[in-house]
Amino acid sequence: MNILPQQIKQLVNYGPNDYRLVSSPLPVPKANELLIKISACGVCASDVHCFGGAQMFWGSDSAPSWVKPPVVPGHEFYGEVAGFGEGALEHFGVALGDRVIAEQIVPCDKCRFCKSGDYWMCEKHDIYGFQSKDADGGMSEYMLLKATSRVHKIPTTLTMNECAVIEPFACSVHAVNRADIQFEDVVVLAGAGTLGLGMVQAIRLKTPKKLIVLDTIPERLALARKFGADLVMNPLEEDVVAKVKALTGGYGCDVYIEATGNPRSVPQGLNMIRKMGRFVEFSVFSEEATVDWSIIGDRKELDIRGAHLGPNCYQTVIDFFERKLFSAEGVVTDTYSLDDWQAAFHKAHGAESVKVLLIP
Repeated sequence: MNILPQQIKQLVNYGPNDYRLVSSPLPVPKANELLIKISACGVCASDVHCFGGAQMFWGSDSAPSWVKPPVVPGHEFYGEVAGFGEGALEHFGVALGDRVIAEQIVPCDKCRFCKSGDYWMCEKHDIYGFQSKDADGGMSEYMLLKATSRVHKIPTTLTMNECAVIEPFACSVHAVNRADIQFEDVVVLAGAGTLGLGMVQAIRLKTPKKLIVLDTIPERLALARKFGADLVMNPLEEDVVAKVKALTGGYGCDVYIEATGNPRSVPQGLNMIRKMGRFVEFSVFSEEATVDWSIIGDRKELDIRGAHLGPNCYQTVIDFFERKLFSAEGVVTDTYSLDDWQAAFHKAHGAESVKVLLIP
């Protein structure tokens, strides 16, 4: 029987640019809560933006802060069941030692969205790693999975890198599902980071007529090509709007999925997409994106669709990994210990990495 420590290491967010590695008491699970030993936790772009003080996380004069410090960051985690509160093993259908992952959101299970089954749009909207004590995240040696969590078992056949990208790839699958891709569609995906590379693989399974991927980093474009893109382009090196229109008889692409995090990608997509096309917005921006909204209505009558989190897609991603329909090869580029979290955040902010992991 494993003996659990009394004190654990945790990275704690006390405010913008004020994250500290501290020693904390081991969390004690309540009824229907699981204690998991973290195996790995990814550093998301949103973690980097939050650390840097982005307004969408910390609010402004007209909006309150969404983040509630002090809180342990990290929503791209997985681990092993190490302890449990009363009824938790039965509640989640797991056993001690099982590898598990919880979805990012901790639904309230009381609001209109949770009651209608749209739990990922929960009105309270606690996300692991952002709300103090209600949802401490995975940049820690151990963490609690709350009673309302959506928990999924991970088969032992998956590698560490595959497990570590289940969360972002679930978001990728949801975004691709929102695009409603048809066989005859020309699809343009802007952004070939971790999420974009998951989207490339999901889009290929939808078998569109053509998949074009845009990014400014050659190494990421090479990975996109490897995962199934028909054509890759660098917007810094060529007029991608003109080229896509030339490839489509002047009409433009049928579907544009925005996953860059760069506000300039939004007007690029609006100019590139055909009339009555489908525009899927996934990115988390650190600043506002300004566009001519008359393009959406008066000029093109576009369908604009948002994509948030990865609802009902975790089991799909796990299944795709088991069937070798998805690959994590080349996606996880760097691993750091929890002690080296500053170097990990710096690396994740740079262009030379894709997915950076913290290993407690």
